[in-house]
Amino acid sequence: MKFGVLVFPGSNCDHDAYHVLSKHVGQPVDFIWHRQTDLSGYDAVIVPGGFSYGDYLRAGALARFSPVMKAVKEFAAEGKFVFGICNGFQILCEAGLLPGALMRNNNLHFVCKHVNLRVENNRTPYTDEITEAKVLSIPIAHADGNYVCDDETFQSLEENGQIVFRYCDENGEITADSNPNGSRSNIAGICNLDRNVLGMMPHPERACEELLGSNDGREIFRSLAGSIEALAA
Repeated sequence: MKFGVLVFPGSNCDHDAYHVLSKHVGQPVDFIWHRQTDLSGYDAVIVPGGFSYGDYLRAGALARFSPVMKAVKEFAAEGKFVFGICNGFQILCEAGLLPGALMRNNNLHFVCKHVNLRVENNRTPYTDEITEAKVLSIPIAHADGNYVCDDETFQSLEENGQIVFRYCDENGEITADSNPNGSRSNIAGICNLDRNVLGMMPHPERACEELLGSNDGREIFRSLAGSIEALAA
């Protein structure tokens, strides 16, 4: 089993993801520079958070044209795992690997705080070791986390179980007050139809040690590692 963590100009959570995978999941991991085009040696690729290309055009819009993203699309088409976090989620949407788009937070401010997430679907490779409807405490740090999509896409997401995480209160209730950015239906994370591609705005790699306030994010990475191991067996 081997993980790769993409690095774009402006990535700033790549080392966090590397640390979690190597220390808490205990698996080999490499940094992958955005000009690399060969992903054949990896089982899963993490597209980390940050400000790829400074977000100067639109969050994730320039990174989608990096050479590595063509390889990421081919990698995902083979059924391998691609996990986009925060800016990584934005990049996956811009690249067409996930539906919808991420817009400016409805309060127009950068938001950085711990939030609660409810696991909406534990039948994905990223959540199958987590109890459905479990509430996770995971931080967010974004200015463009407002997930939007048209009605047809939203209906498809609902019907196909592609909504993986929703913002909620500490009791697991989906409320307007628990939505930190205005995302449609409190959506915090979605997967593709084949469920091998996941994007989420909160940062699970920042919630893997109690010292940081929560280790709930560790369950997501460990679920992914378990899924890869199961496939290999």
